Amino acid sequence: MQFLDQAKIFLASGAGGNGAVSFRREKYVEFGGPDGGDGGKGGDVIFECVEGLNTLIDFRYAQHFKAQRGTPGAGRNRTGAGGDDLVIKVPVGTQILADDDERTLIVDMVRPGQRAILLKGGDGGKGNDHYKSSTNRAPRQFQPGFPGKELWVWLRLKLLADVGLLGAPNAGKSTFLNACSNAAAKVGAYPFTTLKPQLGVISHKGVEIVAADIPGLIAGAAEGVGIGDRFLGHIERCRVLLHLIDASAPAPTRAYETIRAELEAYGSGLTDKPEIIALSKIDLVSPQGLAAKRRALEAATGRPVFAVSSATTEGLDALLDALIAQTGQKPVQARQAREKAWSPL
Repeated sequence: MQFLDQAKIFLASGAGGNGAVSFRREKYVEFGGPDGGDGGKGGDVIFECVEGLNTLIDFRYAQHFKAQRGTPGAGRNRTGAGGDDLVIKVPVGTQILADDDERTLIVDMVRPGQRAILLKGGDGGKGNDHYKSSTNRAPRQFQPGFPGKELWVWLRLKLLADVGLLGAPNAGKSTFLNACSNAAAKVGAYPFTTLKPQLGVISHKGVEIVAADIPGLIAGAAEGVGIGDRFLGHIERCRVLLHLIDASAPAPTRAYETIRAELEAYGSGLTDKPEIIALSKIDLVSPQGLAAKRRALEAATGRPVFAVSSATTEGLDALLDALIAQTGQKPVQARQAREKAWSPL
């Protein structure tokens, strides 16, 4: 399925039905009188957050959404039927933004089953039965239905994941995701192989965590160089960032500082998130060269640096253990040990 993470759509709630003008004309009823009913209420526009969706591609082919209008009232004081609500289903993590500045957040859809009424339908108009009085026995006034509301909005999807993968192009992010999860991300020996975010479920020691891979960043990404920083929004909700650095690159420390500078320029608190650093592709460098680069990177960052090879799986277990611990989840073996140790007797 094609990935789409933003779309502009038009919304319109239903208008209310008109009130009715009607008079009683029944056999054996001596006195007639007005009996026009009220119009029905127009349908609301409702957004619903559902599981199983991870793209906004449906909104590329349908940009206009209108709820049903209410039906007019009828004689014998019959109220018109209300218009059906329009329920628009969106993926978990969808933000609804105002069209005027594309920044004002209207509602954030973050929980499966969450519902938000964005536009209320118009109320139905009153029938002529409401206008009768002692001096106006046969009113022909009625109230038109209230119009619905219209609005252009932007939908922006920010994927929900436990781990966000960061790095320069060809740092080994997609290869790592393929080696550890059920993903089938595209891998190639050229920059910007990844052109759209990719999700994968990593299963390790009985624990499942979701990882999000985004296109690589280069110097100037905040100003639009390369693919830019547009996809950084998909890791804003991640619990931890995994920063992969190519061990075969001539200056891993400089590559790390470049990515951190782009995160700082982007903002949104990305530089404050917990971060795990790992040198990838260690099968391409000598043990002596790896040790020197690892020491230099640890000295520059003040943090421990993992060394992994997705091709040979070397070091992956230790890295996955650290990711699981950082996300706050417990391996199934530890949970089973605690459950076995406890006894009600």
